[in-house]
Amino acid sequence: MLKQSELISLRKDNPVDHYLLVKKIEVRLTKTNKNYLFLELADKTATFISYMWDNIESAQKHIKAGDVVKAKGIIEDYQGSLRIRVDSIRLAESSENVNPSDFLSSSKRDLEEMKSEFRKRINKIRNRNLKTLLENIFSANDFEKFCLVPAGKSWHHSYISGLLEHTLEIIRICDLMCDIHPELDRDLLISGAMLHDFGKIEELSYETSFDYTDTGRLLGHIVIAALRINSQIEKMDQFPLELKKRLLHLILSHQGKLEYASPVVPKTIEAIALYQADELSAKVNAYKNAVASELKDDSNWTRYIPLISTELYKTDNSSENEPGKTLFD
Repeated sequence: MLKQSELISLRKDNPVDHYLLVKKIEVRLTKTNKNYLFLELADKTATFISYMWDNIESAQKHIKAGDVVKAKGIIEDYQGSLRIRVDSIRLAESSENVNPSDFLSSSKRDLEEMKSEFRKRINKIRNRNLKTLLENIFSANDFEKFCLVPAGKSWHHSYISGLLEHTLEIIRICDLMCDIHPELDRDLLISGAMLHDFGKIEELSYETSFDYTDTGRLLGHIVIAALRINSQIEKMDQFPLELKKRLLHLILSHQGKLEYASPVVPKTIEAIALYQADELSAKVNAYKNAVASELKDDSNWTRYIPLISTELYKTDNSSENEPGKTLFD
């Protein structure tokens, strides 16, 4: 891929002359009923809201989400948020040696290391039925998809191998909770952690951009996972009915609330633990990434983020405060 400055490094009034991935493109109307082009343009480091005001006809006809384009313009500040004013845009040509995959961010963790950690955790499952189920589900092509798919389209762990990274975080949290609360069924909880988002291998596409598949839009990852798990269990001999119900309950309740698309709310202690572990992993990752990508110029604060109804503060981890001192000393 050709060398160019990273989007995340650009500031107000910096020129843009970049190959970028189109994540969204729409024709919208101004208050005076004039068409303009609204875009989300991205590289591996950031996604910028972008606008093109003039001569949009060719772009409107020939450019779609998932395309790589050459965009020229300038960085502007709009209400504390940096955006790209696009002056010209065209499709990248094959001779320019750029591909959509070059612009998709990926986990900073080593993929083979994560795969090994995941397999080792399956091997630690003592319950024969759960271990066999996990080995059957995480096999061959499905495991490769699981290791590449993002955990989400845009909010948390939204990068290649994000789902695997997210799942490993939840496993660690659940393991810790089992150490603290020995009443928890460790094998059941860890199995639920491994399987809870498995349906995302069918819900999300990730080859050229992150988006929902038709199956994902129609069924959602919770239903997809429950169906796949139930189908595998039906192929097994003498899988205990009670264990099947408790495992499926973990999958169906892991988003915690009916309004968050969980068909049921958590009703076992393992389900409560999984829901909270999922929340913790997702929110810390999302907030961390927001702080990294949404800081306003010359400020320790991000822009206002509607999804969480607040700004976020960037903490200084190299604080020189004296040990033992309190705010009121």
